[in-house]
Amino acid sequence: MNVGTAVCTAEDDRPWLHVRRELFEYGLLPFPSLVHLDGVASLQGRLLSHATDQGRKRVGTSGIAGALCLPEAQAHLVLDTLASVLPDDGIHVDSLSRGAIDNIDSVGADIDDLIVFLYIQNYRKLQPRPHRDAAAVADIWPSNSAFDKFLHSLSPLQMRIARRSVPFQAEEEAHQLTWVQKHLPSILGLLAEFTIDEDNETKVVAAEKFEHLGILFQVHDSNGNSVQLNQAAPFFANSDPHMPAAPVPLYQVLDWILEHICAASEHAFEKGSMKDNGPLYSTGQEVDVTMVDAGSSTTAPSDNTSNGLGQLYRDWSPERVTFVDAVTRASVFKGEADVKGNSLKVSNCHDTSIYVLAPFKYASVFGCSDSIIVLGPVGKALRVEHCERLQLVVPSARISIANCRECVFYLGVNQQPLILGDSHKLQVAPYNTFYPKLETHLAAAGVNPAVNRWDKVLTLGVVDPHDSVSHPAGIADTLAEGATIVHPDRYMTFMIPRFSEEEPEQPLTMSNPFLLPKTYLLAQQQRVTSMENLRKVLKDAPLSESNKRELSNAIHAHFRDWIYASGNVRHLYDPQL
Repeated sequence: MNVGTAVCTAEDDRPWLHVRRELFEYGLLPFPSLVHLDGVASLQGRLLSHATDQGRKRVGTSGIAGALCLPEAQAHLVLDTLASVLPDDGIHVDSLSRGAIDNIDSVGADIDDLIVFLYIQNYRKLQPRPHRDAAAVADIWPSNSAFDKFLHSLSPLQMRIARRSVPFQAEEEAHQLTWVQKHLPSILGLLAEFTIDEDNETKVVAAEKFEHLGILFQVHDSNGNSVQLNQAAPFFANSDPHMPAAPVPLYQVLDWILEHICAASEHAFEKGSMKDNGPLYSTGQEVDVTMVDAGSSTTAPSDNTSNGLGQLYRDWSPERVTFVDAVTRASVFKGEADVKGNSLKVSNCHDTSIYVLAPFKYASVFGCSDSIIVLGPVGKALRVEHCERLQLVVPSARISIANCRECVFYLGVNQQPLILGDSHKLQVAPYNTFYPKLETHLAAAGVNPAVNRWDKVLTLGVVDPHDSVSHPAGIADTLAEGATIVHPDRYMTFMIPRFSEEEPEQPLTMSNPFLLPKTYLLAQQQRVTSMENLRKVLKDAPLSESNKRELSNAIHAHFRDWIYASGNVRHLYDPQL
């Protein structure tokens, strides 16, 4: 079958299917034996046998654990991760995507959504091999993500220095698209059923099964407006809900998707000022990407510069995403008026103070070092990867931390923080700040300040011994390090600088809405009492006026020396810029 990619053009009024990047960026789990490409179909029967309601075909944590032979904690993580990446807007929205975090087990997962989700886990998974010679590794599909080979060996500083060779967002999106094209027949096969037509057995896809592809695709018209998946497909559009459309042969559904699928970046290029550089990814032939192909396409991006694609990759930014990228020795502030869309990406920042005070559904912090980052509430999922000496202050429904070192996380988090990969010397503490619109933003994002599981860290991430990345000897047999808890005596409230004189809406948030554990609250109260006592002692000390001035000058001098030596002097000046 010809597996090509349609060419998106702004003048074409057909609907366009784009792969949902959230599924790949926030939905992949580190369980080497979670599922294999050739074993997904056999799971359907086992999941159905564990369904809580056979009519509804839904399964909870215990059912997932039984069907997949997983521990309860990992099975719950599968269910929770699925809940975080299911689409939550539109007409056909599954109840799991909008359920309360502490109630997802009673809601359960639709088995068809779960099956597609499990298949997608193979995007970065490698098939086990008895040996690790180069030929065996290079012959495996699916290939790793275009980013993977750069991430395990480079520090954040090295990644900034070698940035020209690191893949860009558009390249990762192209890799996701190619993988979906390659595996689309198998994914559709999971949703199809057999029917007998003129004595021939044919696979067909019913309308209610077709809806489950909404976890994988989002649909836009030529103007960029969202379209319901069922309404975009001509064979299911405008069907009577009381008399559903007849099932459609699988090959017809497959042909229609392949005709309308394209990269979102490709559509953006066509609508932008560089559309004369030619279409992207329109090969008109079957596309297969091996590990060698993926690696060569990312290590030599200059090969595309002759036709303008290299520049296009770098100038493109996906819609509905706010970026803070490559900031060094500066302060950045963004409020609601400065952000676009429901996703945030902070990347490759060094020696920086970043404040992004707005609600988001998804956020990622990547490759940052020696920085303080304060974020508004993240309602679905937050990922922190490849950071060093970072202080992150954030309220979030979920957070996963991978391959980070010497970082401190001040969290208001509704689910267990997840630590993965090669992480070292991490610390966690309760959320420690507030700003005027915080409670309004918490409600908008759906983060519950009454629930904070900051200290219930779940540590996973056994390094897969069959992956294509070289690891130090023995590391394949070790678990990721956990995190230590910041001692109450070292816990302090973080005061956010005032960047604007504009008065926020009422009511104002006047204190930290997350309840502090008693030991931290007592330590804070004791610190305040000690400061008040010291202030009183200095004020009442029997000193002459000249001695008081000398003492005041000495205190100011020590403070000035500290604020310059620590680099915190920037906090005094940048808010005024």
